[in-house]
Amino acid sequence: MKISTDPHGIWTEYLKCVQHNETNGLYETVKRNENFYNDKQWEGVNAPDLDKPVFNFLKPVINYYIAMIVSDDVAASVELYSTPKEEADAVGKIISSQFDQIMEDTKAKDKQREMLRNAAVDGDGCFYVYFDPDVNIGQTARGAIRVENLDNVNVLYGNPTVQDAQKQPFIILVQRRQVQEVREEAKENGVSEDDLSLIRADNDEADKYLSETKDDELCTVLIKLWKEKGTVHVIKAAREVVIEKEKDTGYRLYPLAWMSWERVKNTYHGQAAITGKIQNQIAVNKLYAMALHHAKTMAFPKIIYDKSKISNWTNRVGEAIAVQGIPKDALTDITPAAGYAGQVDQLIEGVITKTKELMGAGDAALGNVQPDNTSAIIAVQKAAAVPLELNRMDFYQFVEDYIRIFLDMIRVNYGVREVTYTDNDGNEVTAVFDFSVLGEYAFKLKVDIGAASYWSELMQVQTMDNLYTNQIITDPVTYLDSIPNGYIKNKSKIIDQVKKRMEQARALSEAQQSEALKLQARQEVAQENSPLTAAQ
Repeated sequence: MKISTDPHGIWTEYLKCVQHNETNGLYETVKRNENFYNDKQWEGVNAPDLDKPVFNFLKPVINYYIAMIVSDDVAASVELYSTPKEEADAVGKIISSQFDQIMEDTKAKDKQREMLRNAAVDGDGCFYVYFDPDVNIGQTARGAIRVENLDNVNVLYGNPTVQDAQKQPFIILVQRRQVQEVREEAKENGVSEDDLSLIRADNDEADKYLSETKDDELCTVLIKLWKEKGTVHVIKAAREVVIEKEKDTGYRLYPLAWMSWERVKNTYHGQAAITGKIQNQIAVNKLYAMALHHAKTMAFPKIIYDKSKISNWTNRVGEAIAVQGIPKDALTDITPAAGYAGQVDQLIEGVITKTKELMGAGDAALGNVQPDNTSAIIAVQKAAAVPLELNRMDFYQFVEDYIRIFLDMIRVNYGVREVTYTDNDGNEVTAVFDFSVLGEYAFKLKVDIGAASYWSELMQVQTMDNLYTNQIITDPVTYLDSIPNGYIKNKSKIIDQVKKRMEQARALSEAQQSEALKLQARQEVAQENSPLTAAQ
């Protein structure tokens, strides 16, 4: 497949991808879903005399989804094939420590929640991973890995029918940036003054669906990625100018991790969790609006009077009312308030309850129940979490995908760096490592969720504490060996000291026992040689 590297060809590919999204209604769906999630649920409704209440029951469900999926922490570890065990252990721990540091520096775990929110509301979530060479890390080597959340409307696949990002012929990332900023970047990359003038403000094709305001100072920048001879190439262009020339990154993987909330056949865009439930939300809002309108117009009694005798009626306190004729003959009455059908409230509650239950987030799952039966509530919550297992598995795969991208970038960009890691004895070790040699190793990458997570490690510590306190485990060395690394500083030295004290105590006990035996023997000899014993 021929890859276009001129700005006009890239722009043509961009328009073709946007047209595919338009055909599938992506932009309208994303805008509508965002509005309903953010309480803007009466957009475009022309009803000036009608109150527009919003009872958003979709947002708590989405927040529940996110909380359930990210309740377990993420831990990544590396094993090497066909490598001496000692070397494999050291390299694996070095890489694992770098994963932990990258996830901490990039706040990847926080961004995972934003990604899941995007997937549940818009249909897809995306991590874009890139290397920033200008970051000062306090060493001779410079640069650090960065992670950015991208909206699904700004990621365009060359083959939109394939869901796997790594199988794409090319990927286009869309940015909206200030014209002056883009010109400055292009100038730093050697673009001529004549070409700089071609960088002008434009209207993004997708922006007409997603943005309510237009900015005359913004232009569209396209980052195109494709694979050539096994490595990823990249070029950055505006509509008519190449901002950054083509270069070979050396990466074997596209720096893009993608997750769809619910996969749809023959398209890389997924189905959002709330798309099919918006009509239910509209029905609830309408019923509440009409109930409020009824309350305002029909729920209060009205006064009826004879206009031939009372020309004008007033409800002001203490004010006199003039009548024609005898005041005793003035006729007035009060109409009873119109009744309100209680079935409306039942219908509203029924729609909300049924929708939540079908979404797997009933009252028990959300904690909106009285804890009369704890066991039953826990059982219901566990059952409610079952429908999320497929999404949880997709999330785990998403994490593994971006961890593999980290490994790919470490191999290419890190060079020689000083690293710190924890060895098998729990000691911190500092070493200098050349990350470029990682290309010579065959890796087995493990992403542990839950079992190797923070919460499970805490549970293990608490369990060991209880076992030792209750004297089920009496050996302190066994107790210390069972505590996960990182919770006790210099654990190996503490274990050595404990062993030494135990040896000293054992030696002292043996010496005391030996002295006791000797004393007993002397006493027996003395007793045998005593005159009384001899006389007997």
